[in-house]
Amino acid sequence: MYSYSEPIARLINRFSRLPGIGPKTAQRLAFYLLNAPAEVSRELAEAILEAREQIHFCQRCCNLTTADLCEICRDDSRQGDLLCVVEEPRDVAAFERLRDYRGYYHVLHGAIKPMEDIGPEQLKIKELLQRLQTEPITEVILATNPTIEGETTAMYLAKLLKPLGVKVTRLAHGLPAGSVLEYADEMTLASALAGRREI
Repeated sequence: MYSYSEPIARLINRFSRLPGIGPKTAQRLAFYLLNAPAEVSRELAEAILEAREQIHFCQRCCNLTTADLCEICRDDSRQGDLLCVVEEPRDVAAFERLRDYRGYYHVLHGAIKPMEDIGPEQLKIKELLQRLQTEPITEVILATNPTIEGETTAMYLAKLLKPLGVKVTRLAHGLPAGSVLEYADEMTLASALAGRREI
C-alpha cells in the first residue's frame, strides 16, 4: 500500500482531525495547498494564528469577539429584558440573520454530554446565573439544539432558572429533532422563535 512522505501524511492527518472533514477531503485540501502559490498557505496560517491571538470571550455573553464586549452587547438599542441562550457562537449568527430577534444572547459553548464527560461545570452556566443577578432579564429563551444533548441542557437550565422568577421559554419544535441550528433555514428558525413555549 502506497504511503505519503511524512510532511504530506502529517498535513492530511491534521486536516482529517477537523470536524466534518473525512480522509478524502483532507487529502484534497492538503494537495490543494501544496499546489497553490506559497502565499496561499502563508495567508491561511496567518489568518489562523491571528484569530487565535485576537479572539476571546465577550465578558458579558461569552460570544467570540476582539473587544471586551461583543458588538451585540454594546448595542443599547436591543431589548434588555430578553436573553436567548444558545450552545455555540455560530447559533448567534443564525439568529442574527433573521433580523427578528432584538434581545441579547448568552453562549454556553457546548451542551451537557455525559458520554463525553461534559457536564454543567464545563459550560458557561455560572456566567449565565451571574448575569441574571445583575441584569433586568424577565425572559430567558432556551435555544439549545433539538438533540438529546440540547434537550438535556435545556431541562437542566429550566430547573436552575425557574426558581429565580424569570420566565423560561423553549423554542417551538418547528426545527426537526436531531438538527443543528446552524443549518436551519430562516423561515424554520423564525417559526420556531415565534412559537416558543414556556417550560
